[in-house]
Amino acid sequence: MAKQYLVIVESPAKAKTIGKYLGKEYTVKACMGHLRDLPKSKLGVDPKQDFEPVYQPIKGKEDIIKDLKKSAKAADTVYLATDPDREGEAISWHLKHLLDLPDEKAKRVTFNEITKKVVRESIQAPRAIDQNLVDAQQARRILDRLVGYELSPLLWKKIRRGLSAGRVQSVATRMVDDREREIEAFQPEEYWTLDADLLGRNKPFTARYHGRDGRKAELKSQAEVDAVVRETENAAFAVKAVKRTDKQRSPSPPFTTSTMQQEASRKLSMTPRRTMAIAQQLYEGVDIAGEGTVGLITYMRTDSLRLSEEALADAREFILGRYGEPYAQTHRYKAKAGAQDAHEAIRPSNVRWAPEDLKADLTGEQYRLYRLIWSRFVACQMSNAVYDSVAVEIQAGRHDFRASSSSLKFAGYTAVYEEGKDEEKEEKGSPLPELQEGDGLALQGFAPSQHFTQPPARYTDASLIRAMEEQGIGRPSTYAPTVSTILDRDYVEKEGKYLKITNLGRVVTELMKDKFTDIADLQFTAHMEEKLDSVEGGSTPWKGVLRDFYGSFDKDLKQAEQDLEGVRIKVPDEVSAEVCPECGRNLVVKSGRFGRFLACPGFPDCTFTMPLVVEMPGRCPKCGGRLMKRTGKSKKNGKQYTYYCCEHLTSKIEAEKCDFMTWDVPVQDDCPVCGHTLFKKAGRGARKPFCINAACPNFLPEDKRGYPRFAAKKTEGEAGPAPAGEEAANAAPAKETAAKGTETAAKKTAPAKKTGSKGTKAAPAKKTASKGTKAAAKKTTAAKKTAARKTAEKAEAEG
Repeated sequence: MAKQYLVIVESPAKAKTIGKYLGKEYTVKACMGHLRDLPKSKLGVDPKQDFEPVYQPIKGKEDIIKDLKKSAKAADTVYLATDPDREGEAISWHLKHLLDLPDEKAKRVTFNEITKKVVRESIQAPRAIDQNLVDAQQARRILDRLVGYELSPLLWKKIRRGLSAGRVQSVATRMVDDREREIEAFQPEEYWTLDADLLGRNKPFTARYHGRDGRKAELKSQAEVDAVVRETENAAFAVKAVKRTDKQRSPSPPFTTSTMQQEASRKLSMTPRRTMAIAQQLYEGVDIAGEGTVGLITYMRTDSLRLSEEALADAREFILGRYGEPYAQTHRYKAKAGAQDAHEAIRPSNVRWAPEDLKADLTGEQYRLYRLIWSRFVACQMSNAVYDSVAVEIQAGRHDFRASSSSLKFAGYTAVYEEGKDEEKEEKGSPLPELQEGDGLALQGFAPSQHFTQPPARYTDASLIRAMEEQGIGRPSTYAPTVSTILDRDYVEKEGKYLKITNLGRVVTELMKDKFTDIADLQFTAHMEEKLDSVEGGSTPWKGVLRDFYGSFDKDLKQAEQDLEGVRIKVPDEVSAEVCPECGRNLVVKSGRFGRFLACPGFPDCTFTMPLVVEMPGRCPKCGGRLMKRTGKSKKNGKQYTYYCCEHLTSKIEAEKCDFMTWDVPVQDDCPVCGHTLFKKAGRGARKPFCINAACPNFLPEDKRGYPRFAAKKTEGEAGPAPAGEEAANAAPAKETAAKGTETAAKKTAPAKKTGSKGTKAAPAKKTASKGTKAAAKKTTAAKKTAARKTAEKAEAEG
C-alpha cells in the first residue's frame, strides 16, 4: 500500500498553492493559525512554578483539531509546514503535542518561497522542530502575558476601564510622546538666506550667500542681511572656481520587513498592517493565468539583506535582456549588526514575472505592492546612477556666493526605481551657464528671505517603524501589530499621515515612566530583544529570561498599587477647535458607549454634542476606500446611533462617490480565503467575524450572522441610515455640520435594512431588553478582573 503524507500549513491559500506542487499521496490541510494557546480567562502562567505555562486548545477550533487528528492518524508522516519564523516554529510545536505525534512521524519543513522547486526540495529535506526557536517564542509570549494581564488591571482601576499595557507598545507610545514633547519645547530661531540674481554669459542664474573671507557664515537677522547687501551691491562679482564632477548614487538594498513597510507607507499610503496582509497573500500564492497558483514573493518577515546566488544570477540575466550590459551590476548586501539574518531579503520568487504581465491576475493592492517589491529587487542589482554635478564659487569683495546644479548623465537603477523619502529636503539647483574661472558676472538684484528653524517632524507609520528598528525595539513580526495596537488603544491618533500622542496616551506613559521604569525604558526593551535572540541562538535558558524580568516587575507592581492606593488619575479633556454653537465654549472629545464624540464642557448647563468621525480598520468592499465610523442623532428623540460607511459616501466628486453603509463593525482581520475585510455584528461581548463577500466560499449569509429577531414595533425616527444597496441611493448622505452640531444622515426607517451581496434583510433598529432582568448590571470584583484580563490579552498582539 502506498504511503500517505499529511502537510499542515496555516492558511487555505497556502494549502491550495502547495497542494498543486505535490503528488496525490500528499494531503495538504490548513490549521488556521494557532490551535493551542494560553487560556483567555486567566493568566495561564505560574511564576511560583518556574513560569510553567498552561496551554489549552483554543475555543472554537474543535472541528479543525478533530479533522487534523483524524488525518494525522491515517498518515505515515506529518509535515509541519508553518511559516519559517519563531511564531511558525511555535505553531508546529503546538501541533505536534496537540496531535500527539511521535518524533519519527513529525517532520518540520519551511519554505522561504512557495514555488514548485522550493516546495519539493524542502519536502525532501525535513528537519526536527527547533526547540530554541520555540523557547524564544514562548519567552516572548509569556513576557507579554505577564505584562498585559498583571499591569492592565491597574490601569483599569487608576485611569480608565478597558485600557491595556504591553511591553513593546508602551515603549512605542513613549517614543511618540517624547517626540511630541520635543515639538512642544522647541524654540524657533530666526535665520535668513540671501540669493543673488546674476547674469553670466548672457544667461541668468541664482547663487546663494555662503560666507565671508572664505569661511561659512549664517545670517541671523535682517540687519546682517542688509550689511552684506550694502557691501556687495557695488562690488564686482566674478567666478572664483568651477568644479565639475560625476557623482554616483547607489541603489537601495532589497527590502526587509521594516523597509518594505516604510516604503509602502510613503509610496502606496498603506498601513503597516495592510502591507503585511497583502504581502502574506503574495507569499502564500495567487492564481496566475497559465501558471496556476504560485507564490510571487519570498517570506516577508525578515531583517536580512542576503540574496541567494541563484536569485542574483537570474536578476543579472533579466537585466541584461531588458536593459543591456551597462545597466547590470551585481551587488551583495550585508545585514546590519544585530540582525537575525534567518531568511533572505524580500524579493520576487521569479524575477521574470514582471508586474505588468501579472496585472490582470492581481487585485489593485496586490499589484501595487508586488510592483514595489519587484522594482526594488531589480534596481538593487543595477548600476549606479551617474549625475553631472557642477559647483561654482563666486566672489564679491570679501563675500562668497555659491551655485550648483546637477543633471542625470546615466540613469542606471533609476530607470526602474527610486526610494521615497519621509521629508523631501533636497533642493535641485537651477541650470547653470557654461562658466569659467575668472568670468565676470552682472548683478541683477538680491532676493533675501526670512526663515525660522522647524521642530522635528511628528512620526509617521514609516518613520516610527524606522526609529523602532534603529533603537532595537521589536522585531520584524512585531512592527505592524505594535503600530496598530497603539492606534487601536487611542494612545496615539493620526492627523493626516502623522502620529500624535493623545491625552490618554500621555497619562498612561507618565504612569509607566514613573512606576515601571524598566518597561518604559527604550534601552531595557531593546536589551530584552537581544536576550530573546540569545534564547533563539541557544545560549540563554528561556525561563532564566523570565526570572530576571519578573523579579523587578512584580516588585514595581506591588509598589505602584501601594503608592496609588485611593488615587484616581484623571485624563484631561482633549479640547477641539470646534466651538459650541449654543454657549461658545470649545468642544472637547469625550468617549461613550458609541465611541468618541464632541461635547460641550459646560455640561450639565449645556448638553450640546456632535459626532466625531473615526477611521476604522479594513477597506470598503465596494471601492477599496477607507471605512469610517460615524454617529447620527435622531431628530425625534435626540438619541445617538452608530453606523459604518465608505469614506467616499459624502464625496463631492461624482466619480468618487460610494454608497456603502452598514451596521456591522469592520475588524482588522481579513478573510483568509478571499482577502476582503471581515465584519462582525455590533454590540457588546465577543462577536465572531464573518465575510460579506458573496463570491467567497467563506461568505456568511445575513440570516446566519447572529442577529436577534426583530420583535419591537416600528418606532418612527429611531432607526439608523439605510446601508449599502439600492435603498442607499435614495438616502441622504451623512455629513458633519460643525456650526449647527447636527448630522444629516439617511432617513431612518424601522426596521433598518442591512445589505448583503445577495439582497437585503431587515435588521433591528434597537436592542430589546432581555426579559426584564437587569441583574447583570452589578458586577463582582472577580468579574471585573476577568474582563480586565480579556482586554489585556489584546496587548499581546505586539509579540
